[in-house]
Amino acid sequence: MTLALHEPDLVANLVAVDNAPVDARLASDFARYIQGMKKIDEAAVTRQAEADKILEPYEKSLTIRQFLLGNLHRPADGTNTQKFRVPLHILAKALDHLGDFPFKDPAEVRFVKPALFIRGTQSKYVPDEVIPLIGQFFPKFELVDVDCGHWVISEKPEEFRRGEYLSWNPMMC
Repeated sequence: MTLALHEPDLVANLVAVDNAPVDARLASDFARYIQGMKKIDEAAVTRQAEADKILEPYEKSLTIRQFLLGNLHRPADGTNTQKFRVPLHILAKALDHLGDFPFKDPAEVRFVKPALFIRGTQSKYVPDEVIPLIGQFFPKFELVDVDCGHWVISEKPEEFRRGEYLSWNPMMC
């Protein structure tokens, strides 16, 4: 959203998944996730199953754990140890401002190309009261609801993949 508003010539159309153009206070889960991910780094795991066992006390949902563990990889340094792609100390420092949105006044900047907003109906990140603001920043937006929480793609991958919004034609907006 920020790139679309800042440099609209670089963006043909926009798809935002369970995010709105407002400052959002992140759930406390995120700090807990970082703690678990740090434990994984400290354990020098070689298999994703090992990492999952370490992360389980920090997050009960297998779907969310799989999403978080999708950021593990084997660096090209020849070791078998898996590491997170984004350095966790950087991610931890960014948590306080991760939910910030840099634009405050839709009268100053708008994205007038097609925009699709997909929200999880059990999530708090795109409440009904921000829909008018979405329309002010993104006047050609459409909204699609998916019956799930914030992790739309992980929680409902099949619904996301085959959902009605896939027939969304940005050229028709």
